[in-house]
Formats: sequence, structure tokens, C-alpha cells
Amino acid sequence: MELDLFWTDFSQKELEKIYEYYREKAGVRVAKNLVNGIFNEVLKLKIQPKIGQEEEFLKNRKQEFRYLVYKNYKVIYWINEEENRIEINDVFDTRQNPIKIKRTT
Repeated sequence: MELDLFWTDFSQKELEKIYEYYREKAGVRVAKNLVNGIFNEVLKLKIQPKIGQEEEFLKNRKQEFRYLVYKNYKVIYWINEEENRIEINDVFDTRQNPIKIKRTT
């Protein structure tokens, strides 16, 4: 059964920051392609929700956080079985200190 995708406010803001950064530094086309690539990578989760690996830095949370990688970004999510959806919690730039990943909610 296919699950719905739900982007939290935090994850949407992170995606917007990525878009704005690349729009300024590399242009609209590059920014759109990157954000669309991230979004399209996430679509795989609708059919294969457990395709992502468990996120080591978030193991102490009650949800089982997983992630997909697209270019330099980790898309952090968990499977909300009660709501029958995948909740995207963060889009994290892997070039940052990995400890910063704990800022997600």
C-alpha cells in the first residue's frame, strides 16, 4: 500500500533555504534542479518506506528516524504508521558537522 508524504514545517524551511542559497550562488535553474531532485528522491518512499538507513545520531528518539541521501543532502524521515504516512523531518547538508543533525524535531 502506498503511503502519503508529509513535509514538516521545519523540513520545508530547510528546502527553501537550500533553494535560496543555490538561486543566489548558481542561478534559478540549478536551484530548481537540486530541489526537484531531492523531492523526486523522496517519492521512492511512498512505495518503499524502509529503503533508507537508520540515522545513528537520532537513535535516542522515540521514532525510528531513517534517511535517504541525494547529492550532499540527507533527507531525514520516519514512518508514521498511525497516520499512514512518511513524515519528512529534515533536509540536512552532510557537509556540516554530523552532530548538528540532532537539531531536528
